[in-house]
Amino acid sequence: MTWRFLNSGAGPGKLNMEIDEGLALALLRDEGFPSIRVYGWKPWTLSLGWNQSPEDVLLDRAEADGIDVVRRPTGGRAVLHANELTYAVVMKADGKNVREVHRMISEGLLCAVQRLGVEAAMEERGSGLPGGAFRSGACFVAAARSEIVVAGRKLVGSAQRRYGAPGRESVVLQHGSLLLGDDHIRIVDYLRMPGGTRDALRRELRRRSTNLSAELGRRVTFEEAAAAVKEGFEKAWDVRLGFVAIVSELEHETTAN
Repeated sequence: MTWRFLNSGAGPGKLNMEIDEGLALALLRDEGFPSIRVYGWKPWTLSLGWNQSPEDVLLDRAEADGIDVVRRPTGGRAVLHANELTYAVVMKADGKNVREVHRMISEGLLCAVQRLGVEAAMEERGSGLPGGAFRSGACFVAAARSEIVVAGRKLVGSAQRRYGAPGRESVVLQHGSLLLGDDHIRIVDYLRMPGGTRDALRRELRRRSTNLSAELGRRVTFEEAAAAVKEGFEKAWDVRLGFVAIVSELEHETTAN
């Protein structure tokens, strides 16, 4: 099987989501390749899960601070994409269920962060959501089963969607955030919350999440993390990833579909 590794650098939220979905739809039509893509966000972007209400977000405040707001094609809760590497995996399901695919992808991510020197593991049970006002809030307040954690603190958050008609082989799009720093915590400033809970959620995010720079005690760059992701998936999956790093080509493919 021929896989592509795409490093498309930093781009706006709408384009990032169009590229991810475009790669999945091309593979569904048998016109594309299974791919692993890494990218960043410029400007910083707050993404909402597919079924999440925009009323959860203080849109005026985000706009005033230059934060884009976009809806993901996948589910889950809100994420502030700031100092992070975002990965996207597009692949045929090959009969695997959601949990099996998630674990398979997590094996590649785990190998990647371990290559950087982080003593990470896969969450085996799921940490569970806090109750009350936190329940509809930020993604990094809880870790699901098979997500990457360090001493129980979430390092990578992911969401998955499947494309395809009943009876046809489905295509998986899974994407997620590998945190390089702690700027994701600033999402608290842009969530609509009852009075008195904003500081509590900020504390909860600090307690329940972590990032590469904090774990390694030094700044981890996007390019360093991107190289580790490529090497991690190659080792975990025993594949060779053909490298592509041309943003304009991806933009053309997306707008042409």
